[in-house]
Amino acid sequence: MSCASFAKLNILIGNNSFSSRRGGSSPLTATRRVSLPIRASSYSDELVQTAKTIASPGRGILAIDESNATCGKRLASIGLDNTEVNRQAYRQLLLTTPGLGEYISGSILFEETLYQSTTGGKKFVDCLREENIVPGIKVDKGLVPLPGSNNESWCQGLDGLASRSAEYYKQGARFAKWRTVVSIPSGPSALAVKEAAWGLARYAAISQDNGLVPIVEPEILLDGDHPIERTLEVAEKVWSEVFFYLAQNNVLFEGILLKPSMVTPGAEHKQKASPETIAKHTLTMLRRRVPPAVPGIMFLSGGQSEVEATLNLNAMNQSPNPWHVSFSYARALQNSVLKTWQGQPENVEAAQKSLLIRAKANSLAQLGRYSAEGENEEARKGMFVKGYTY
Repeated sequence: MSCASFAKLNILIGNNSFSSRRGGSSPLTATRRVSLPIRASSYSDELVQTAKTIASPGRGILAIDESNATCGKRLASIGLDNTEVNRQAYRQLLLTTPGLGEYISGSILFEETLYQSTTGGKKFVDCLREENIVPGIKVDKGLVPLPGSNNESWCQGLDGLASRSAEYYKQGARFAKWRTVVSIPSGPSALAVKEAAWGLARYAAISQDNGLVPIVEPEILLDGDHPIERTLEVAEKVWSEVFFYLAQNNVLFEGILLKPSMVTPGAEHKQKASPETIAKHTLTMLRRRVPPAVPGIMFLSGGQSEVEATLNLNAMNQSPNPWHVSFSYARALQNSVLKTWQGQPENVEAAQKSLLIRAKANSLAQLGRYSAEGENEEARKGMFVKGYTY
């Protein structure tokens, strides 16, 4: 079937579906074939290829799509002011790391970064392409209170998304990210879950229509003291809603990527779970809810320590999965980098080596070959922040 053509969904209606009469001559007793036209995106082949490239063995996503305000918090932690020059310097450090493409297949950028260049004048997008890293873009407009809910949020940004996505594609982006959240301590309410799922589905359809592979991310926040079984219950509910609405919006499953939370106990739960327990519950949820047509599961770290996030990913790759199970980490790749850099030009090379160490560790975890032996104490420190916002 041509990518620009219309696919036809043929539905067979059984002989006696609409009649209880035996041997009657009603036309409803005959088998009928109904054709329902479903629009196929002109980008279908490209979307599938992009998703496969990102979901390639031993590689994952470097997420540096923090808003300017959140990036400012990161810079403040090492004593730097939140200026465009400092943000550019930090992102240049990350995106020009030699050899990064061996372990990283895609990088999610904030809008400012998508249009920025190095101090030498090379576009950051071109720096990524030279390393065979696919440029991505954060397209949501952040969380706001959801009226009628239990103090929950919804994600805004659908207005104007089509035109923005078209411009991002022209600038070189080939995938997109939209993050919404679900809070277990707040319920979650049926309203909040439905709003999250519907928003993700509309975003995904609009992204595909403009050539961008959508990363579907309903983050189930770590906040709370609930057990892992409660997280599993909520995750299954959320993902069932998400895939229901993705299907209703005719989203091409082969041309999406998922960015789920791992199924863990709440951050304040009295008993920590082992990587094996987290892997068991997370894979149970995925097998029950995610079609094998989806090419890649790119986990978020959600405030876990660098080592925790890597150990948990490694545990999930100890046996074959129907999908590429990998990472899309921000803090779990950047924390050591920032502390090594300290905003000093003479520390750039050492900071880039620190990034490669973390990227390689997660590459090994994607292949199921990671060992935490030799990891330093800094990498073992948790990064959970209650009520964390991007």
